[in-house]
Amino acid sequence: MLVTRLRLRDFRSHATADVALGERITVVHGPNGAGKTNLLEGLYFGCTGRSCRTTNERDVVRFDAPAARAEVSTRDRDGTHELSVGFAAGEAKRFKVDGAPVERLLDSPARPLVSVFLPDRLELVKGPPALRRSHLDQVVGALWPTRTATRRAYGQALAQRNALLGRLRAGLGSRASMATWDLELARHAIALRSDRARAVELLAPRLAGAATELGLAGVPELRYRPRSKAASAEELAAELAERLDGDLERGFTGHGPHRDDLALLRDGRELRSFGSQGEQRLALLALLLAERSALEDERGAAPLLLLDDVMSELDATRREFLVERLQGAGQSLITTTELAHVPGARKAGVVRLRVEGGSVTPDHAETMAA
Repeated sequence: MLVTRLRLRDFRSHATADVALGERITVVHGPNGAGKTNLLEGLYFGCTGRSCRTTNERDVVRFDAPAARAEVSTRDRDGTHELSVGFAAGEAKRFKVDGAPVERLLDSPARPLVSVFLPDRLELVKGPPALRRSHLDQVVGALWPTRTATRRAYGQALAQRNALLGRLRAGLGSRASMATWDLELARHAIALRSDRARAVELLAPRLAGAATELGLAGVPELRYRPRSKAASAEELAAELAERLDGDLERGFTGHGPHRDDLALLRDGRELRSFGSQGEQRLALLALLLAERSALEDERGAAPLLLLDDVMSELDATRREFLVERLQGAGQSLITTTELAHVPGARKAGVVRLRVEGGSVTPDHAETMAA
């Protein structure tokens, strides 16, 4: 799956934009504040139907404009496709695939897989466990699309058990009825934990290799930390039963995979607590590269990788390594203030886009042979 073109209208700082992407690397360059990150966000928005920078999507609509729109053209073995997302403040987003309305883009086979690195995504490393759980579940869904049903089923069973806890706290119902819900929740929990563990098994060695090559000192490690060690649904149901009094006191279920964590470590110590911001950034980049490699092996295609201002944090050797990785397979879009920060940016086959003065134009500066 290739993304061949992006068109934006009234998206952030871009009144209009219409750009073609390269089959491997596209470099978006220009001064600070020119709108490079906005272009990257627009591409993510058009591919997924959501922003990678904010939960308040009113922010994506250009100032004084009534609505924003992103359109993405893709190409796969079956032909070409058109994805579009329209958004106006106070209204539901409108999604279309090949001209036909759909409820969301994430379920469409015409949608490319996308992974994004932003400087403020460091919260994935140093933020609360909920962010890492959500990210891991998204990776599971990308690796094995049919397994997304497991996470939904667990969420529904958890909500039902919590609702029953609320009724019991209010003096309604019987504690005996909890056993059925405990076993139902435990059944989905074991399946969800298995999916997550399997994904981490795929990612861990890839992350270790990428982190080392990026220059992260020590021994890097990705570790899944499930709350329960139960070997079966029956064992987990028994653990839930033992904690019923505490759950009734709190009013919610305090045990299960909704409390699990994903740890990024170096020499056995968590980078969230014992790593510098630079080391955390390297770990995050290594995680995204690991995910890209795993997805390429499992799905036969690497995701589109969006990298915002990543080169400024790397030395010359690490930049060379990263570009070599990106040239291997799949598409990548890199934003930078200086073309010199991206090794090989002027070589043939690399698409360059210049962002300046509110416009995006192809950069036809001198090109060197590959």
